[in-house]
Amino acid sequence: MKIIAKIILIFLFFISCKKENKAIVSTIKTQNYTDLFLSESVIESFFKTNSENETVVNEVNLFYKNRNFQYAWFNKKGMTQAVPNFQNQLLNYSNDFEDKTFNNAQLDTLVTMIKTNPNQNEINIKQREKLELILTTTFFKYSQKAFSGINKTARQLDWYIPRSKKNYQVLLDSMVLKAENEKTYEPVNLYYSKLKEKLRLYRDIQKKGGFPLIKMKEEFLTKTESDSVLIQVKKRLVLSGDLKSNDNNVLYTMELANAISNFQQRVGLPENGKLDFKTIAELNKTVDIRIKQMLVNMERLRWVPVEIENDYLLVNIPEYKLHVFESKKLIWETNVVVGKEAKQTSIFRGNISRIILNPYWNVPNSIINHEILPKLKRNANYLSRNNMEVVSNDGKAINASTINWKKYSKNVPFIIRQKPGNNNSLGKVKFLFPNSFSIYLHDTPSKELFNRNKRDFSHGCIRVENPKKLVMHLLQNDTSWNQEKVDKVLKTNTETGIAIKPNMPVYITYFTAWVDSNNNLNFRDDIYNLDDDLAKEIFVE
Repeated sequence: MKIIAKIILIFLFFISCKKENKAIVSTIKTQNYTDLFLSESVIESFFKTNSENETVVNEVNLFYKNRNFQYAWFNKKGMTQAVPNFQNQLLNYSNDFEDKTFNNAQLDTLVTMIKTNPNQNEINIKQREKLELILTTTFFKYSQKAFSGINKTARQLDWYIPRSKKNYQVLLDSMVLKAENEKTYEPVNLYYSKLKEKLRLYRDIQKKGGFPLIKMKEEFLTKTESDSVLIQVKKRLVLSGDLKSNDNNVLYTMELANAISNFQQRVGLPENGKLDFKTIAELNKTVDIRIKQMLVNMERLRWVPVEIENDYLLVNIPEYKLHVFESKKLIWETNVVVGKEAKQTSIFRGNISRIILNPYWNVPNSIINHEILPKLKRNANYLSRNNMEVVSNDGKAINASTINWKKYSKNVPFIIRQKPGNNNSLGKVKFLFPNSFSIYLHDTPSKELFNRNKRDFSHGCIRVENPKKLVMHLLQNDTSWNQEKVDKVLKTNTETGIAIKPNMPVYITYFTAWVDSNNNLNFRDDIYNLDDDLAKEIFVE
């Protein structure tokens, strides 16, 4: 019966998150696991002397109401295994995040007093009641911070990927039923769990003194050369797992070159295997800096749904990459160009619903105002030279030569658009996913930008290096389209729309630290300075 109850509780955890406005009903309410009961007056009295915010008080009251006020952490034999299990969870959290928020001397003292009392019948009822309620209160406070993170709006965080509500009522019901050796379930996604594993490795490095400082006088070093600085370089790369072993000599070996290439790949540098100044600068970022970077990104990962769709696209802005997932596995990826700092690409979730082959480009007002109007005032032929036209808001053509451009400083009362063609700013393909940010994926005629290491050049939309491959991926289940038909349309300049059914989820994200599908820890530059802003929220002085 106990095993069945746990299975039901875990199932309820997932379905209840989708029904946040409905009453939460615990399975324990219909079953008796203990003969020990609390009274409502005891809970009320506890919060009179132990002030907590309204959310926590409501969670605690609801929890006991749903279980007919039965104890959660005690039964007639005494404390249950849930108590040391939860203490270990709190200890791990404290060590992982160097956060002493949930260190509670009173809790530890009460646990020790009750645990060491050989006669459970003589345990002071008041002590038992107090410990019961301290544990439950701490659980709800801990869960909110550890699994949900900062409680702010999407606008305040510049994060518009929906945050799923997590049901800590059912999570606690499940936890108090666990046996000693059962793994504690945490309502976090796989990316969070992987990054936490790497965080623990870096905590160990931190305790052992951190990374060695590398001082190099040469402009760069490469294979077959020798230098005493390589002793420190090899030590550094062994610590981070890029080099398997340290031969403790000054020679630049092939093994070292491969290790440097691997490190460069993980931090987003060109993988040339050379020890240059940019690589040295990344190697010299302290373990404290990297740990802080991981903590900031783990906070973001608390906002990501626990379960993501089987098939989806994911753009990571600081990485300048688009990743394609099928059946939850990465199947391929391609380079992208994202918005420059002044025109940042927004962070949100959408659904690709339509592909446009040979698209028109309706020029946004911001670009018209700041870029096109000044050029038109200097050269009235600018539009025709760039294959552009003017149409009314209802789509009727307007002769651009009849317009007095000098009288407009901004917000022209018509549409300026670029006609389909090889030089169209959107290239030959765009991918639409309705959103309030006017952002979409698209091709580009400026292919040379994909060869750059830093690729934040756009006005906010996302340019894709391999749009044809993405088209065929999205159309793989549409029998009315194949590569030959797509290529035939692309040879023309006729705008053609294709509906995507079902829609394909796309996540536009911002992570500067993450663990990839090969279990490699990656770091990237904070190109929009969002890490700094979030760090101020997390690391309150």
